[in-house]
Amino acid sequence: MKTLLSLLLTLLAFPVLATGPQLSPNAPKDKPQSVPLGQMSTLEAAMAPYVAQARSTYPEARSRFLAGLPIGQSFFVTARLHDAYGMTEQVFIAVSAIHKGMITGRIASQIGHVSGYRFGDPYTFCESDLLDWLITHPDGSEEGNVVGKFLDTYQGDGA
Repeated sequence: MKTLLSLLLTLLAFPVLATGPQLSPNAPKDKPQSVPLGQMSTLEAAMAPYVAQARSTYPEARSRFLAGLPIGQSFFVTARLHDAYGMTEQVFIAVSAIHKGMITGRIASQIGHVSGYRFGDPYTFCESDLLDWLITHPDGSEEGNVVGKFLDTYQGDGA
């Protein structure tokens, strides 16, 4: 059987970047999942209300980040990486700056499918392409991550 294009859904927790955000040992662990290309439209339709919710609550989280989060809290967003081979992967970005509609940070997920990207690489993208956001706390609790929480329970057509 031919290999289908996959989307890696990296969920909930992130490895600690050497010079970036610090995460609690209690933080939830990653739960990577591959989704066959034929099921992507079903998954994206199921995710749509959660992406909309995340985007609607993002401005308040953005304002908190720009004002300065308390020590021990970190701000992540979820974005999709694309490569020249048509592969797509959903990853967390540890945010370092937001300026003029652009989010800058470092890839905070292990890369499983897309070429040309690695954990810790710098990455900048348009705020309008944001899928989700997450603020982590030193005790392992989190705010946001509505898409990630949905994906943890998503059962759709074998995904």
